[in-house]
Amino acid sequence: MNQYSCLTLPKAPRTARGRKTQAKLLDAAEVEFGERGFHDASIAGITARADVALGTFYVYFEGKEAIFRALVAHFSRLTRSVIAERIVGAPDRVTAERLGLEAFIEHARAHPHIYRIIGEAQFVAPDAYQAYYQTFADAYETGLKAASARGDIREGHAEELAWALIGMNVFLGQRYGLWNPDKPAADVAAAISEFVAYGLKGQRDRSQA
Repeated sequence: MNQYSCLTLPKAPRTARGRKTQAKLLDAAEVEFGERGFHDASIAGITARADVALGTFYVYFEGKEAIFRALVAHFSRLTRSVIAERIVGAPDRVTAERLGLEAFIEHARAHPHIYRIIGEAQFVAPDAYQAYYQTFADAYETGLKAASARGDIREGHAEELAWALIGMNVFLGQRYGLWNPDKPAADVAAAISEFVAYGLKGQRDRSQA
């Protein structure tokens, strides 16, 4: 078993109808777990929201924890896909960071239950919780090293920078995705982009260093 096996999505059904049913169950689970929390959520609640027969649930998932883990994996893949799509064609890493943060804030607004679900995963499925963030960190680190090799950013500390940027984005997504969703995501991302590019000193101080 590799370190990310706990984030493996359930095997996709062979038929379009089956894939649609599985997707409906995941969408319903997102709302059920997001509104009620893992312990109060129920399979019956998920199937009722999905308008699927109770017995059909077990065709796709073994139980409540199984679909919860599948949902964590689904969020991981979906979030990375949304960000990757937005940053395609970015001319440099700093621009990619700005576009990626903007996409993440918008994604958090579209999926307001993501924070509760991932937060609960820390206790319900701690291996899946750790793997959720580790997959982001590994991809981030790879991207930072590539940017460094191109001369976009300075060399060194890619692992630490990856985790720092992830932590910053997680809280920015919470603040401006959930708590203050009226502020344009592009404005938030632009403000943070300057910080990412020049740090706490700012462009003027760096030029005089």
